[in-house]
Amino acid sequence: MKPMLTVFTPTYNRAYTLHLCYESLKRQTCSDFEWLIIDDGSTDGTRELVAGWIRENLIPIRYHYQENLGMHGGHNAAYERIDTELNVCIDSDDYMADDAVEKITSFWRQHGSDKYAGIVGLDVSQRGDVIGTRMPEHVKHSTLTDLYALHQVKGDKKLVYRTELTSATPPYPIFPGEKYCPLSYKYILIDQQYPLLIMNEVLCVVEYMEDGSSLNMIKQYKKNPRGFSFFRKVAMQHAPSLKGRIREAVHYVSSSLIIRNASFLKESPRKGVTLLAIPLGILLYFYIQNTNRATVLKQSR
Repeated sequence: MKPMLTVFTPTYNRAYTLHLCYESLKRQTCSDFEWLIIDDGSTDGTRELVAGWIRENLIPIRYHYQENLGMHGGHNAAYERIDTELNVCIDSDDYMADDAVEKITSFWRQHGSDKYAGIVGLDVSQRGDVIGTRMPEHVKHSTLTDLYALHQVKGDKKLVYRTELTSATPPYPIFPGEKYCPLSYKYILIDQQYPLLIMNEVLCVVEYMEDGSSLNMIKQYKKNPRGFSFFRKVAMQHAPSLKGRIREAVHYVSSSLIIRNASFLKESPRKGVTLLAIPLGILLYFYIQNTNRATVLKQSR
């Protein structure tokens, strides 16, 4: 019988930390899941490590190797292969709460339907502190966009999606020479269709690694301007407020300058807002070009 949930983990040279996720999946109080590992070109023995776990046969594991395409390329590969009702991404430096699968599957059986995109739950630090804020108790469902813009929720949250929707939305674009496109691209598109059920329960324990994308966003911004420019057009088009549209437009202008795209105004889905954003976009461009600090550049949602 097919399980309800796929836990998928894109990984690149994380053999030294991937065991944390494996151990947490072995501890799950419910076995209604399978683990899909997308090895995005690792050269550190990840393949051999996973082969050993498969031989142990303690949990169902599927393994896929591909040439390195970046985090979003790993997500594309996962969404092409998932065939369970629900899916959730657990990053290679994170791990699941021991009862996360049980909480997800029982909650969905009780409340889920085709009226919802899935479930949004909580991430916590290794000390047990909720990342950002909890979600409002009186709100039963919301789009991810409204959670942040309307309900003032802060911090990363764990997203569990219906596979029907993640498979149907367009894949992340792969730009030659680039390895990153913000994952929020798909989440924004799904937001236009259905809300998420809110579950104020801990699903994932996270750690922001020094080699993770969150702590290297300035570097990502400079190395992947086409991916960011693409994303900002989508985010600008669907931003719920004028302030949000202007913010996305500023980033769009900056990324367009990095790739020397002289047609950025013509290509913008919000030309008036983009025109207003040009001065600030130029300032951001010079800031990005002249800083080498490893800092967190918050992506707008």
